[in-house]
Amino acid sequence: MNLFLKIFLWFLAAIALMVGVVVFLNWTVQTEPVVSRWRISVRNQTNIYAETAAQIYSTEGEKGLGEFLDRIRKPETIGEVDLIGENGRAWLSEGVSADGYKELIAKALNSSEVEIENYPETALSARQLAMPGGERYVLIVRWERPRMTPFFGESPLRYLRYGGLLLTALLLCWALARYLSSPIGKLRRATQKLADGDLSARVADQVGNRRDELASLAKDFDLMAERIESLVTSQQRLSRDVSHELRSPLARMNVALEIAKQKMNGDAAPQLARIEAESQRLNDMISRLLTLSKLETGSKDFDRREMNFKSLVEQVAADADFEANAKGKSVKVVTAAECKIAGSDSLIRSAVENVLRNAVRYTTMGTSVEISLSNGGGRTLLKVVDHGGGVPEAELKNLFRPFYRVGEARDRGSGGTGLGLAIAEQAIIAHNGTITASNTSDGLMVEITLPCVN
Repeated sequence: MNLFLKIFLWFLAAIALMVGVVVFLNWTVQTEPVVSRWRISVRNQTNIYAETAAQIYSTEGEKGLGEFLDRIRKPETIGEVDLIGENGRAWLSEGVSADGYKELIAKALNSSEVEIENYPETALSARQLAMPGGERYVLIVRWERPRMTPFFGESPLRYLRYGGLLLTALLLCWALARYLSSPIGKLRRATQKLADGDLSARVADQVGNRRDELASLAKDFDLMAERIESLVTSQQRLSRDVSHELRSPLARMNVALEIAKQKMNGDAAPQLARIEAESQRLNDMISRLLTLSKLETGSKDFDRREMNFKSLVEQVAADADFEANAKGKSVKVVTAAECKIAGSDSLIRSAVENVLRNAVRYTTMGTSVEISLSNGGGRTLLKVVDHGGGVPEAELKNLFRPFYRVGEARDRGSGGTGLGLAIAEQAIIAHNGTITASNTSDGLMVEITLPCVN
């Protein structure tokens, strides 16, 4: 679950909890006072009804009393009004049985106060009254208990109010979550660009005029990116400048070596040959450094042309196999699909050669380096598999770093300068491709993908 969704749901839960607490508090605070006032009102109303009924009967008789009882039955809050005598018979209340009111009637006849019995939805109040002839009756009134008004009222519009509240909460939570998580998403995208080699990635301008910790983090990121860009640029410039500066004394040394060879005696020949070999190795290393520096600076001012990638791979594989045979190894093309690519023949050839020579160098004696070339989705995939035991998983990501070697298995004693795979990576990236390394059961597999030309 991403950060935006977490923040959104937490805000939504907080608002829902807050609304629930408000409704609960509103209900608990209002219910008790309302019920208490209602009970007082019931007692007062029952007293008034009882006294009024006695007075009306004394002045207007049974007819007036019946009309009075009918009048007080009309309000919606009153569900029943009965007049029951001491003998348990209902008076002026057709079809009413007093059997269910015996205990309440007994309490009212033994008391001069209003007696109340509560039920879940209603309440009964009873009050005795004495008629002019001395007969005693009990006035029983059934009251509807008060109900709390719903939070948004009782009209059909309350559903629209519910929807309005929900929509407002959703929009508010969405806006707050977006406000908090948006800078983090921009930081993440800028970090990915920086990790992919785009040293110009910056994010502070995208965050806006915020003045919180996220804005400070964006500024710190930009400072870090500027520092990294400065360091990397300086390193690349240093490598390029040193390589250029070394070429002149190396050229002069080669001239001096040729003169020394012409004047040498037989005893000095092995030493001069050794010096020449080391000079050539140094010259090759400088050439590779210049190539790598050019590729790392993003330079793409190389000639591009359409080429047959299958033919190129087969030619490089044949050369590598010739070199491998001298070491008791071989290079085999297992599958090769036709594919045309666009780019620099020399750079692509160099990349494939570096990968193949690296595989030949480390594959076990008597084994073969296997090559397969396939197409799919507008891209070609080249796989080079050796049988050299592979490398530790933690070291795979470092294989394409300049001058990097993996501990004991692939040390300097195995040969090479540690620049081949670094140059291969930069060459492939310059052609909008990718290069990766992974372990197999007994070796290393390097995969190169490049876009095909239709």
